Amino acid sequence: MHKSFIIVIAFSALLLLGCDSGKESKMTFTGEKNEVKLMTLDPGHFHAALVQKKMYDQVDTKVHVYGPEGSDIEDHINRINGFNNREENPTNWELVVYRGEDYLDKMISERPGNVMVTAGRNRDKTKYIKTAIDAGINVLADKPMCINKEGYELLKDAFDVAQEKEVLLYDIMTERYEITTILQKELANTPEVFGDLVPGTPEDPAVTKESVHHFFKYVSGNPIKRPVWYFDTTQQGEGIVDVATHLVDLIQWECFPQVIVKETDVSMISAKRWPTMVTREQFETVTREPAFPEFLKEHVVDDQLRVYSNGEFIYTLKGIHAKVSVIWNYEAPEGAGDTHFSIMRGTKANVLIKQGKEQSYKPKLYVESLTTDPQFETHLQEAIARLQETYPGIELQKTDSLWHIKIPQDYRVGHEAHFGQVTEKYLQYLVEGELPDWEVPNMLTKYYTTTLALETASK
Repeated sequence: MHKSFIIVIAFSALLLLGCDSGKESKMTFTGEKNEVKLMTLDPGHFHAALVQKKMYDQVDTKVHVYGPEGSDIEDHINRINGFNNREENPTNWELVVYRGEDYLDKMISERPGNVMVTAGRNRDKTKYIKTAIDAGINVLADKPMCINKEGYELLKDAFDVAQEKEVLLYDIMTERYEITTILQKELANTPEVFGDLVPGTPEDPAVTKESVHHFFKYVSGNPIKRPVWYFDTTQQGEGIVDVATHLVDLIQWECFPQVIVKETDVSMISAKRWPTMVTREQFETVTREPAFPEFLKEHVVDDQLRVYSNGEFIYTLKGIHAKVSVIWNYEAPEGAGDTHFSIMRGTKANVLIKQGKEQSYKPKLYVESLTTDPQFETHLQEAIARLQETYPGIELQKTDSLWHIKIPQDYRVGHEAHFGQVTEKYLQYLVEGELPDWEVPNMLTKYYTTTLALETASK
């Protein structure tokens, strides 16, 4: 009788195990050393390597890389090796590389990691994200996570599944870590200085964000090599859904900090797109390929490649008029680089970021007073004094018509370093087990806005 009872108990335990076997246990992170194991999928963009420009105690030094045979994956390996072999603060990543056309299936079946990093062909990226999320893998994705309406619908599904499986899907918003943007946000949310954000109009928006980029530039001190497919907007995405992602994100983040914004808060007023013409010689310089490939021939006019990398749109977000503009030139003037212009208009003051020739092509922050209040200067000085507690060394300097917020060089870590800062924030979220409640709806609203702008401009 006693033996029979033991057998029944054992059999019941096996049944319980069998019933539970189909369930996925939630991944938990504690911040312990090496507990995060990265898998890099199809690294077609140098941003994939920039995640590994520094080391993190929480991240295992062994990183598995999956991708098709070709220059994309070899360039990625070379970049990581460059970080490992540099003289100052070398990294010590160990890459385990799989090359093959079944790279996505191989990663899912082997699953040697718990976080997938992806930066590359944007046409396929949303599928990569959804596949990884379906498999219960956390995802850190470069922008954009989708480049058209179809991709947006798939991305929405991915976020739904991520919630069900309790994994974190997050995009790399580096511009939130740029010091002039941080301080612009702080000042625009200081009522005694800024007042209230004006509603604006389509002709004179409350917020304007303009970004100028270049196909040819230097990354980590070396001339950039871009993949051939980068010039195919069906794979890379047009500028209106690519770089514009950052600008829309900043508008949401600065105007409505920690506030949930929704699709219904967005109304598209107008949108347009236009091409940058790239000569065959320029194409060869930046891709190392001597001729336009067959899949780009339909976009070649008079031996120049027509790339729809430029876009502009005006929309309202929660009743506030905003303008986004993205321009891609081939190469910057000597001494210049990618530039950014931003203005946030308040009832008492405007807060501006300029990065032109007058600023030596370095972003600088200004405050323009719109009030006759004699206490304005006192309020501004008090605001800067409060900010100095967090950012010691910043100073207030009066120019002819503007107040200049002088920022020490130590805070200007550069675009490449921001990837490490985003990754550290993501690692923190993994330990916390969740994103802030506003992040997911705001990510979805951001991609709704950019894909709606493309749809509008394409009509």
